[in-house]
Amino acid sequence: MSKRIYILLFFIIATTNAFAQVDKQKQLEQKRQNILNEIKQIEAVLFKTRGETKSLLTEVEDIDQRISARENLIRVTNQQANYLSKTINNNLAQMEQLRDELKELKEDYAAMINKSYKSKSQQSRVLFLLSSESFLQAYKRVQYMKQYTEYRKEQGLTIKEKSDKLKDINTDLIKQRKQKDALIAENKKEKRTLESERKSQQALVASLKKNEGKFAAQIRKKQQEANRLDKEIDNLIKAAIAKANKASKAKPSANKTSTASRELFNMTPEARELANNFTSNKGKLPWPVEQGVVVGRYGTYKDKTNPNITHRNSGVIIATQEDANARAVFGGEVMEVQQLKGSNKAVMIRHGNYITVYSNLSNLKVKKGDKISTKQTLGTVSKNASYGRFMMKFYVYKDTAKLNPADWIFRM
Repeated sequence: MSKRIYILLFFIIATTNAFAQVDKQKQLEQKRQNILNEIKQIEAVLFKTRGETKSLLTEVEDIDQRISARENLIRVTNQQANYLSKTINNNLAQMEQLRDELKELKEDYAAMINKSYKSKSQQSRVLFLLSSESFLQAYKRVQYMKQYTEYRKEQGLTIKEKSDKLKDINTDLIKQRKQKDALIAENKKEKRTLESERKSQQALVASLKKNEGKFAAQIRKKQQEANRLDKEIDNLIKAAIAKANKASKAKPSANKTSTASRELFNMTPEARELANNFTSNKGKLPWPVEQGVVVGRYGTYKDKTNPNITHRNSGVIIATQEDANARAVFGGEVMEVQQLKGSNKAVMIRHGNYITVYSNLSNLKVKKGDKISTKQTLGTVSKNASYGRFMMKFYVYKDTAKLNPADWIFRM
């Protein structure tokens, strides 16, 4: 009995581990596919257009995007190959265990068949029954013969199951080894491409360093432009909230007195429900463009080409293709449409006490007061003269508090 329990536990653990391995492999493969799609987006958005005029600084930034994505791809592919190695080793150990058990089962089965053969004649069975000292003993002997026959059958089925299991593991091992070889080959190819891209970037960075003062001035100018735009958006948000509250019949927020330095929306029950729906979709909202690459992240970070320069972003900068449409990430109402100084138009959409802002748009398809649905087209993303590419700056606010858009948009 203890041996059967041991075998059962072994197969339960082995099956559980097998499911866990499959799940882990699926997760890693999904990550790899996501990165491959990201690389396709980078190629389509940043490198597809031929003959476009780019500054040297923009070229360096674009190559850096591609290098970062390829480094991630190599890292995940390495994880996949390493995990497959671990899975293969586990399967080999399981095969060895199964071989030992199968050998033991076959030996027991052979001994049982041999014993059965020696006493298999009908005469022997009859004599075995007739030699019983009582009816009860004869009955017990009949039951014993039935149990013995069932046990033989059970042993035969167990041997077949273990043989089939060995065949399945062998088939999986062959497939896993092919997958591992393919991943290793892909990694070698990606590493060669990565090395070539790094050399190209190094050559461009060397050119930048020859005119470091000039390019540092360009970076600072871009940062000043970004700071001015962020400040302008902040002021527009505050003014829009104040204007909306003045026109609203809703009661002021209960905690407004404790946040006097920050303008808060007066919320109607309908607005509160919309805000709750927006919150429940955190991390699942669609991108504000159908195809795009984040070329400027939210927050504060050092410039990669010049560590002495610090970037600060209240939103995210998304590069996209020519004639790309900006689209709403969630349903709401157009709160404001504003012409920005030295730029194109910005559309602000209210979702309860949340606001999403889409700047650098032209050919607008919406106006103030319009009810908006998720993924509805707002306008066309314009070209930014400073960067030499089509790009939009996207913001997420809760009242006047700036939020990281990457926390809200799916896989940003």
